[in-house]
Amino acid sequence: MNYKILCSDLDGTLLTSKSDVSELTIAEIRRIKTHMRIILVSARMPSAMTYLQQDLGIEDQPIICYNGALVLDGTQELSSVHIDTDHLDEIYGLAKANGTQLGLYHKNEWYVPTDSERVQKEIRYTKTTPVFRPTSETLSDWKDRELGAHKIMLMSTKAHADTLYPILEEELGTHLNLYRSNDTLIEIAPKSVSKLSAIQSLLRQDESLEHVISFGDNYNDIEMLQNSGCGVAVGNAREEVKAISNAVTLANTENGVAHYIRKHLVI
Repeated sequence: MNYKILCSDLDGTLLTSKSDVSELTIAEIRRIKTHMRIILVSARMPSAMTYLQQDLGIEDQPIICYNGALVLDGTQELSSVHIDTDHLDEIYGLAKANGTQLGLYHKNEWYVPTDSERVQKEIRYTKTTPVFRPTSETLSDWKDRELGAHKIMLMSTKAHADTLYPILEEELGTHLNLYRSNDTLIEIAPKSVSKLSAIQSLLRQDESLEHVISFGDNYNDIEMLQNSGCGVAVGNAREEVKAISNAVTLANTENGVAHYIRKHLVI
């Protein structure tokens, strides 16, 4: 198949370390980038993705942020879908009763109520910095500015997340996308968008999903991998992701994406 677009998740997939792409990945992406479009697809905020675009030499390409809730082409906003304030208030109430903190994201704004080990990890891994202020103040500010959240990250213990997740599913599952990114984190995004829908929105007239080769590792990558012309799971992917993929490559720490590109995308 003559692939025209390569779409890749970042964390646990294209990133060899927690925050960077390897020299091998940079070399392979730069080798093929004049022959196909390279689109980064992530749950990250824009500023946590653009430095990777620069490393890869693909700043001229669009990026899909927040699992599809925000799509940018340079400074141009191609699409934006957010979680409204009514749902934000409800999530805040449920989380507060559960002893869980909210990380709130809108475009390049990131707010957390207090510092923590989890927040420090996010700062190190994504090379971004949050604003520290009470969640109630952020929600009040956003109401005044008529803003919503492109993503919510619920940060707690495993026990609290185990309790809270089914409650959120029951109360809000029909309106919002929820998934566990790990044992202590629950991520929430708008229901009407996904990585797949964002990719579809970027297809040109002569392109279809059959022209897409995609790479991923987690639950929020499944739809993208299933519907691409070729969906490739990295070796460290969840078993459910490997099961639906067309192929499985090496782990992200072993440059799995770069090795697959080198072997199968001969330009």
